[in-house]
Amino acid sequence: MNTPNSLTLLLFLFFTFVALGYAWSCAVFPYKACRSCRGVDFFRSPVFRAIRLCRRCDGSGRTLRAGRRAYNSYLRARRSFRNAQERNRRNDDH
Repeated sequence: MNTPNSLTLLLFLFFTFVALGYAWSCAVFPYKACRSCRGVDFFRSPVFRAIRLCRRCDGSGRTLRAGRRAYNSYLRARRSFRNAQERNRRNDDH
């Protein structure tokens, strides 16, 4: 192998490994700490120390990771497509 081809192969393997690692981590750990409240679930006001829930995460302290959100939308689109095919198949039979 010459140098450019081996470098290309190494980069391809590296990015494949990184992508598979990210996909695995999104499957195992689908949630991350909320950016706004940093996973604390609420805010305290500086004056009277009143508590209010975080609007971004609705007080859960967690949000879906971007990879998991993309995977969920892929599953919804696939499910919708398969249901449409099934409806068409049932309509053609009758």
